[in-house]
Amino acid sequence: MDYFAKRIIPCLDVNDGRVVKGVNFVGLRDAGDPVEVAKRYNIEGADEITFLDIGASHEGRDTIVDVVREVAKEVFIPLTVGGGIRELSDIYNLLNVGCDKVSINSSAIKRPDFINEGAKRFGSQCIVVAIDAKRVSNDKWHIFTHGGRNDTGLDAIEWAKEVYNRGAGELLITSMDADGTKAGFDNDLNRRINEVVNIPIIASGGAGTMKHIEEAFTLGYADAALAASIFHFKEIDIMDLKHYLHEQNIPVRR
Repeated sequence: MDYFAKRIIPCLDVNDGRVVKGVNFVGLRDAGDPVEVAKRYNIEGADEITFLDIGASHEGRDTIVDVVREVAKEVFIPLTVGGGIRELSDIYNLLNVGCDKVSINSSAIKRPDFINEGAKRFGSQCIVVAIDAKRVSNDKWHIFTHGGRNDTGLDAIEWAKEVYNRGAGELLITSMDADGTKAGFDNDLNRRINEVVNIPIIASGGAGTMKHIEEAFTLGYADAALAASIFHFKEIDIMDLKHYLHEQNIPVRR
């Protein structure tokens, strides 16, 4: 689906109330206070911010609620939170402190009705379903969990269609093959999913250059591009990126 302005979304991994950086969740380094990091992205022109609670324990859930409450006071762009959201009460608690959308993944796979229930209670616009997909043959992708180690056997295209029909308002599609490579997004996967759903798609996994983000929009038909390290390490400035995209005739909020 082609929405007018394409969105640029930095992703912050939050653990025990701090932004962390690592590779495959090991060797984590402290990258600052979430409020300060989010404020920086707000100033630098990000369209939205996504927080992933990588602790996602019961204690971490309380922590992320506190983080979202503080960030929402200071930041005036939409906030999405994912990680450990298992109950309608988790969604309620996050929305109640200023989160705009929640991202659900393994809880949706374990109990697909959770998507329907969340959409019915809070509205589809609040429900983002995250899809972690890995190519298993030339034209087939499966949904993986546990950091890409567990093959659920679910076909990624069919699962995307199902979660769309169940009321998801947006899909966050991460290519496990491309993630961390900085070699570009899996535009084949995103394009195939775009053909079977009529909701926005966020491309994730593989961003390394401005050209990659351009291709996510032009080849993968994504509505938004999500990235972490290229923004955290200031390899790409968000406003420079938007200027570049504008020059390529890709509509962005400036």
